[in-house]
Amino acid sequence: MLVNGKDLLAVANANDFAVPAFNVSDHAMMTGLFEISEEKQSPLLVAIHPDELSHIGTDMLPAIIARAHRSSVPVAIHLDHGATYEQVLQAIQCGFTSVMIDGSMLPFEENIAVTKRVVETAHAVGISVEGELGTIGKLDNYGEGGAAAIIYTDPDEAVKFVEETGVDSLAIAIGTSHGIYPSTMKPELKLGLLKRIKEKVSIPLVLHGGSNNPDGEIAEAVTLGVNKINISSDIKVAYHDKMRAVLADLGEREPNSIQPPSVAAMKVVAAQKIDLFNAAGKAALY
Repeated sequence: MLVNGKDLLAVANANDFAVPAFNVSDHAMMTGLFEISEEKQSPLLVAIHPDELSHIGTDMLPAIIARAHRSSVPVAIHLDHGATYEQVLQAIQCGFTSVMIDGSMLPFEENIAVTKRVVETAHAVGISVEGELGTIGKLDNYGEGGAAAIIYTDPDEAVKFVEETGVDSLAIAIGTSHGIYPSTMKPELKLGLLKRIKEKVSIPLVLHGGSNNPDGEIAEAVTLGVNKINISSDIKVAYHDKMRAVLADLGEREPNSIQPPSVAAMKVVAAQKIDLFNAAGKAALY
């Protein structure tokens, strides 16, 4: 069933789990992520950032919406890292049920202003809004943006941001980065900071850059109050690495020979994330 992001995350917030937000960049990936979510009976957030949207095209949105309507699990369709008011408005018009406005690189008051404007527009038509405070690191030049250096979310600023914007969920910076960590770099989440933010902010918290982080830290972040975790790089690596292997080893050219094993490899990773986020079986709560 198709729902908005606020309703999806409210249940997670009340029941101590995190909804996986899997980034989708083609139809086969979409199908596989629906399948594994239904197999695991996990709620699903289909995340599409502007770069992915430029690839798949807005004409694919009706197919995603139709698939969500007939799904046995609750699904929200989410614009990930919308950069401008206009970009978010286009997503609302295309049928997204949840949007993110990422003003994290702006000065604090400007971030509040643009986020508040998006909230006023989105809420008028029943669409939920995610804001971001602090900056996520950037490890490569693919997909989502990020900052060269992480600016950690200040708990007191988080309180003011939520009060003044009216956002439904808040993406926070506690040490994650977009992309895959190199072997020379050890990711480390500031879980104490997460705890302080959760003590002050009651709305669902979001963790971006969730790929390639230690499972133990991610699991603890869920117990401390993270209710949505974005996964892009990990599933794309599994999907495209398998696709490269199939193309190299078998010399296949037909999609029905190439994509099914690639989707199967991606589903293994997605299933592990669903379990890690304590989301398996939680569709029954909706």
